[in-house]
Amino acid sequence: MRDMETKFTTKELTCVDAPFFTCKEKIKGRDRTSKVCESIEEAINRSGLKDGMTISFHHAFRGGDLIINQVIDIIAKMGFKDLTLASSSLASVHDPLIEHIKSGVITQIYTSGLRSKLGEAISKGLMDKPVQIHSHGGRVHLLQSGELKIDVAFIGVPVVDAFGNANGHSGRSKCGSLGYAMSDAQYAKYVIVLSESLEEYPNVPSSISQDSVDCVVIVDEVGDPSKIGAGETRMTTNPKELMLARLTTKVIEHSGLFKEGFSLQTGTGGASLATTVFLSEKMEAQGITASFGLGGITGTMVYMLKRGLIKTLLDVQSFDEFAAKSLGENKNHIEISANEYANPSSKGASIKNLDIVVLSALEVDVDFNVNVITGSKGLLRGASGGHCDTAAEAKLAIIVAPLTRGRIPTIAKRVNTIVTPGSSVDVVVTDQGIAVNPKHVELKEKLKKAGLHVVEIEELYERAIRLCGVPQEIKYTDKVVAVIRYRDGSIIDVVRQLA
Repeated sequence: MRDMETKFTTKELTCVDAPFFTCKEKIKGRDRTSKVCESIEEAINRSGLKDGMTISFHHAFRGGDLIINQVIDIIAKMGFKDLTLASSSLASVHDPLIEHIKSGVITQIYTSGLRSKLGEAISKGLMDKPVQIHSHGGRVHLLQSGELKIDVAFIGVPVVDAFGNANGHSGRSKCGSLGYAMSDAQYAKYVIVLSESLEEYPNVPSSISQDSVDCVVIVDEVGDPSKIGAGETRMTTNPKELMLARLTTKVIEHSGLFKEGFSLQTGTGGASLATTVFLSEKMEAQGITASFGLGGITGTMVYMLKRGLIKTLLDVQSFDEFAAKSLGENKNHIEISANEYANPSSKGASIKNLDIVVLSALEVDVDFNVNVITGSKGLLRGASGGHCDTAAEAKLAIIVAPLTRGRIPTIAKRVNTIVTPGSSVDVVVTDQGIAVNPKHVELKEKLKKAGLHVVEIEELYERAIRLCGVPQEIKYTDKVVAVIRYRDGSIIDVVRQLA
């Protein structure tokens, strides 16, 4: 043993000394900001992007996003064609994509949502290939299964360092959680981070880690955070929506799940969000604390956290400035990825521990199927989001919607498009009565005993028809413009081109 030690220290060490110091000198002299590109064009060239590849984006800035249009404009000028756009969701701000579809730059889309002029144009046959509409959990499932392969991911963040460590809860344009971008960073072959602020290394804690990032580009602006909470995530002042929220709160209170340590998620939509306000009053009065709040987190959830009404927030997307700020300040406000949130093939999706979810709807039919993607005229104007994910796993899935919107029935014989199957829906709350899925006999009796106006869903349909009449049938062609993918990747419905 002594001889072996001597041999190593006198001979082998001498052999490694020379190359070691040569390597050290190279490290000392190299450019430590080599990941930083001077322009988006340089980053795209480095990525090796080619015609026919797939590019991805996230929607943490929602209607305030300033990255997608900017990047696609540059990609178009560089001459790329036949690209697949995989954005976790698309908003009205992305209407300029219409021209890039017409010119052949984008020929396929994977997304959770489509709205505005872009949704209308696609509904009328703009694209040759049908759009693939997936849920938030389903998107990660598609990435894991290999159907969706991201070649280049473009991730817009408020702050980043030269090595790629990035987060959304710091800087001027806080967007909060980067839960959807995390999955892109994990699965994309090449990751480009775009930011408006280059911080000193290491920029920690980081949501996107340096070992996932290939290059960094500094731009003027990545997004307008004031527009994150606009539209679908507004706090309502509508009397009907406030009444719906109070009814929903009573359903929760008398469901048998409203007890110490319960968990909840409230989706987008005025009544859904207002429910958290009224529920917090009930919790405070009865001394009940929730174990966690999940999903897209709003200022109302942050209020409950600060008041000690919720112990922990698990945030996959911050829906307003209050949530974005809280994420960076409160140790019990935790950022999670879309995989941790809702992926059906995840080893530990948080929704599997969810007690109550409150969700909105464009339509509900007599079989409790829910449509959140197409409007009364058959146009693509919504998002699958985490709707079918949370409804499938929560112990109590409550759908909140007015019986009618204007002269349009919300309760239908059959919805235009099934996004969430009726088997996942437990209760439908309307301003004209509450319908309980027939499989929940005990729950139905509990709500009746509490004095709530419980009716059969067929009765709600008949009331809606008496008020509005039978809606005119929407005429379609045979061409499929969108495929609705259930969370496991299967096809649950299709949307056809409007005639």
